[in-house]
Amino acid sequence: MAKEHILVVEDEEDILELVRYNLQKEGYRLTGVHTGEEALKTARTAFPDLILLDLMLPGVDGLEVCRTLKQDPKTQHIPIIMVSAKGEEADIVTGLELGAADYITKPFGPRVLIARVRAVLRRREATPLTESSPLTIHDLFIHPGRHEVLVQGHPVELTVTEFRLLHMLARRPGWVFTRTQIVNGVHGDDYPVSDRSVDVQIVGLRKKLGVCGEYVETVRGVGYRFKE
Repeated sequence: MAKEHILVVEDEEDILELVRYNLQKEGYRLTGVHTGEEALKTARTAFPDLILLDLMLPGVDGLEVCRTLKQDPKTQHIPIIMVSAKGEEADIVTGLELGAADYITKPFGPRVLIARVRAVLRRREATPLTESSPLTIHDLFIHPGRHEVLVQGHPVELTVTEFRLLHMLARRPGWVFTRTQIVNGVHGDDYPVSDRSVDVQIVGLRKKLGVCGEYVETVRGVGYRFKE
């Protein structure tokens, strides 16, 4: 049975061929395009299972491609992995806030590429949890309805904010959340706090989780994620 169809958007031919070779070797079906315009056209006609999207493109850049696809009900479900050069942290944050699933920085190795693709596709296929579904991950048990958290079977007392923050991250392990996304997800849009207040909450949360605190990972320059 054929594996998933991946759309690769990359204007550098050597990188495109490297990605094509390694992903096809893993059994994935590949379509490669060089511009943002081609990416939009292909995404709207082929509906790939995943898009590997370079941010620096001629004409319509990667961020605009991401924004356009995530605003279109027909394509907003397609997961996007952004590809960026090191030092483009601001663009990475913007892309994640637009709805991208993950990112890879250049230069990258084939093993990293394949691992990221597999992880995003795995999350895409996972059965979505409802907001009230109990959740067991690693040594943690989280019950939203009871506002209950157990670490290795022992109860942990969390504030409302800490609980919402933990639940938001744990529901989507491996998914990178920016500080702005966390503030909006925990408190709602336009909540009058600094994004940096999230860092303070994370420190307190990790301390209370004890041995499980290491599952809340810092993504330098971007935000946080829950360890897969």
